Amino acid sequence: MELKKNMQIEIEITGTTHDGSGVGRYEDFVVFVPACAEGETVKVHILNVKKNLAFAKLIEIIKPSTKRINPDCPVYLKCGGCVFRHISYDEELRVKYQRVGDTLKKIGGLDVFPEEILGSAEIEGYRNKAQYPVGYDTDGKVTAGFFAAHSHRIVSCLSCKLQPPIFEEILKTVVKWMNENLIAPYIEQTGKGIVRHVFIRRAPATKQTVVCLVINGSANSLPCTDMLIASLKAVSADITGIALNINTERTNVIMGRKCVTLYGSDRITDILGGIKYEISPLSFYQVNSAQAARLYSIARNFAGLTRDNTLLDMYCGAGTIGLFMAQDVKTVVGVEVVPQAVDDAKRNAAINGISNAELICADAGEAAKRLLSEGIRPDVVVLDPPRKGCDALTIDSVVAMEPERVVYVSCDPATLARDLKIFSQKGYKCERVKAVDLFPRTEHVETVVLMSRVKD
Repeated sequence: MELKKNMQIEIEITGTTHDGSGVGRYEDFVVFVPACAEGETVKVHILNVKKNLAFAKLIEIIKPSTKRINPDCPVYLKCGGCVFRHISYDEELRVKYQRVGDTLKKIGGLDVFPEEILGSAEIEGYRNKAQYPVGYDTDGKVTAGFFAAHSHRIVSCLSCKLQPPIFEEILKTVVKWMNENLIAPYIEQTGKGIVRHVFIRRAPATKQTVVCLVINGSANSLPCTDMLIASLKAVSADITGIALNINTERTNVIMGRKCVTLYGSDRITDILGGIKYEISPLSFYQVNSAQAARLYSIARNFAGLTRDNTLLDMYCGAGTIGLFMAQDVKTVVGVEVVPQAVDDAKRNAAINGISNAELICADAGEAAKRLLSEGIRPDVVVLDPPRKGCDALTIDSVVAMEPERVVYVSCDPATLARDLKIFSQKGYKCERVKAVDLFPRTEHVETVVLMSRVKD
């Protein structure tokens, strides 16, 4: 029978995609169904049919999987953040582990067996950062929450199980303040309104918490800030800073380049592996602090450092990985393109009494090219790029410096596999792979890879 839109069919779920959808087959069609688990028999409603693919929604679970659990979030299907909230955490780890191995083989052509995935000790309330878009609900009241998957439609959610409880109290306070003082949220379609996002960061080690409102205007354009400060200070003594981030661009980029402090400090201080890190709103910092420390320990182990080594830390952010490893090497050179992050890295080196770190503000590829021209030959290079992976200039420059080992920390298995394939073609062999789950219940997974230079 030919598969058509609006048909209702029964299928067996035999696989799981990286974004939590179940995969089944009907005749010659592969059918994708969100919120399903492997081993289930389900009735589905076909929404869209392509040449040999179809997309459907779940109607009924005829035979449930032993891995299925009851979702405990009322908006999890609408929000789209926790794509694995309907299955056990063990099953989620199995899916993520398989994703890493399959992706490295299919895209990278690598015949390497990943080591056992490292799960997170905490799977709820683990995030140290949240960015909530602000808008109006159907009653015309200000609300906040998260963008629904693949859209900029706000799903109202003042309470998220991935965030610490204090975030809910902060968000409720900001929304109440906006409603009481008629503070308009930013509307993307018109470019009007003032408050775009509520950005919160918290340091688990010190409990320091900063609230930052991203606004469409100057600092003076936001009224009633005294009331905002008083209301937030009343929430908790842990709130050590309140700031504004200025973003007046017609863009979907959340943060602007300028921050203005209203109260306290816009920085938090966290501690990982005995190293103190001061983090500003514009600096990259892993959202799961406890698991990040384990991730960096794995990277350090893979690096095999000695006290006479020079370490190059590309995409260093606030210096987290490089400073974490500084005591193990002669010299560490950190490279980062965001000026505020480089300032944080320099400050963090000083705070920790680390004198063997040099921090450079530059694009990763250009900095690597410059270091090469200066004759710098690192023994080990650590790469921790954004989701898009490394550009060609960065890879070429790293290879030209001929480090003995390259440790690649990735948040996207696909771009990692692509880059590893390029490295393998340029004389670097993939030796070890380990997935680390920093983002329980979501589709994301980190991977640490060790590459060694092939000797002639």
